[in-house]
Amino acid sequence: MSATRPAPVPATGTSSAPVVSVKPVVLPAPGRGEDLRVRVCAPVTGSALPVLLFSHGFGSSLDGYGPLTDFWAAQGFVVIQPTHLDSRTVTLPADDPRTPRIWRFRVEDMKRILDRLDDLEAAVPGLAGRVDRSRVAAAGHSFGGQTVGNLLGLRVLDPRTGRGEDLSDPRVGAGVLLATAGRGGADLTPFAAQNFPYLNPDFAHMSAPALVVVGDRDDNPLTVRGPDWMTDPYVLSPGDKSLLTLFGAEHSLGGIAGYEAKETTDENPGRVALVQRATLAYLRHALGIEDTGWPALREALAGSADPLGRIESK
Repeated sequence: MSATRPAPVPATGTSSAPVVSVKPVVLPAPGRGEDLRVRVCAPVTGSALPVLLFSHGFGSSLDGYGPLTDFWAAQGFVVIQPTHLDSRTVTLPADDPRTPRIWRFRVEDMKRILDRLDDLEAAVPGLAGRVDRSRVAAAGHSFGGQTVGNLLGLRVLDPRTGRGEDLSDPRVGAGVLLATAGRGGADLTPFAAQNFPYLNPDFAHMSAPALVVVGDRDDNPLTVRGPDWMTDPYVLSPGDKSLLTLFGAEHSLGGIAGYEAKETTDENPGRVALVQRATLAYLRHALGIEDTGWPALREALAGSADPLGRIESK
């Protein structure tokens, strides 16, 4: 990033800012079968605000993940959340012809948001002229992590041909992959291989900067490998990557999916706070906003007598 570009001006200095949220903003989506419904959150004041797209996990919607999305917006990001076609709010039938390409529609949703930033900015009162379009990142949980990976260079391999299309987007400068699936093939359970053929990622081209967040007790039923499966996006991808391992965390990483989400099996406010702090520090570092919070967090975890997790980088 250019050193001459201004850093975002937060609304309240070092503390969190009041946030305005608008939903749903409806974007026409020809060929999708459903218009794209989006939630946009932003601090009420401040300028040069970076943009953060968030892709929800399978079945969730634009209403999920408040512990993260509300936090990021209060810390100076314009946070944009689409509702993907796999959401329970869409009720797409299992035999719908779009189902085999559900992963691809997710990526197209994210690109459509980037194409329509003017409309999304205009939908939020007082936001016009306060957005830094040159600082864009994406984050996602579980299935959403794979969606973000596609924007960073991950390729979904066709199980028949072994080939994958490059769907990366240069507008996305960095990503955060939370509890994201690893390799396919023999690493999948028979059920997963039969029902989720798109769980066949190739990380060899995912070279854009990213933070991968995993729980060391995330024993996902889709794989035969155990929790280390979730480290594949870090281990198998090239380029500037960091890995945050949360000790004792399961798939919901302490409760990031919602304030009262039933799918949380490892509720732990401390873990959620660490995910908040780490993702914010990493994104501000990776987007060239400031570079003190990320090394300070790494030093704090390394020096703690009883840390909640560890960070490694390559």
